[in-house]
Amino acid sequence: MTNSNQSNGGSTVTETPELTGKVALVTGGSRGIGAAVAKRLAAAGAAVAVTYVRAADQARAVVKDIEAAGGKAVAIQADLTESDAAVAVVEQTVRDLGRIDILVNNAGFLAYGAFDEVTAEDLDRALAVDVRSIFLASQSAARHMGDEGRIISIGSCFNGRVPGSNFVVQAMAKTALIGFTKALARELGPRGITVTAVDPGPIDTDMNPAAGESGDFQRGLTALGRFGEAEDIAAAVAFLAGPGGRYVTGTSLAVDGGYTA
Repeated sequence: MTNSNQSNGGSTVTETPELTGKVALVTGGSRGIGAAVAKRLAAAGAAVAVTYVRAADQARAVVKDIEAAGGKAVAIQADLTESDAAVAVVEQTVRDLGRIDILVNNAGFLAYGAFDEVTAEDLDRALAVDVRSIFLASQSAARHMGDEGRIISIGSCFNGRVPGSNFVVQAMAKTALIGFTKALARELGPRGITVTAVDPGPIDTDMNPAAGESGDFQRGLTALGRFGEAEDIAAAVAFLAGPGGRYVTGTSLAVDGGYTA
């Protein structure tokens, strides 16, 4: 987990990864964007906890990949629709890894459907995962964080543009993150804890494959004319979690290929 470069004098200089000694919790970290974020933070030196609901094999594979690269990781089963789960995963992270410095609120629930067909059950589930769990996990994590703590939530390009129908619940839930991020940044700023969000555009994952039936439509909405990759979001999170993000708070970063341009 170190980088070695040759100096002009021929001696080897070893650089310590910038997140060495830090502990990160990535909710929904068993696949897609969450898995990419977990691996990226681990590559930067952090010990990482990832949560999953049912994809135990995928979560274990993420842990195995991190360990194979010389890092440390644990997988925690949690259904964030349950009222006490968000706090429980933070507390287990602290027990298993000793502390928490970085919280990445990545877990989400896609409630896709026409406005007049969305059920109360779908609405409750979306708000439970995309709003309530983020509030509670952040509240719990902040109690353990010291100076330079990081709370980073994965939002959506729908915060700035909704190009069609059937996304009312998704847009509502993700837009709530904007107010949350700004207000919490004010609350925690005096303690040196930053609060930010990353808003992905069309990202090629199993939930939204570039080869899917809406792929061409989504590509046409971007300035770059293509989907992004999960690693693009992971790179943004790593920046915000590291020294480069120390003066960035109360804002969201669009990583959307110009979707909201």
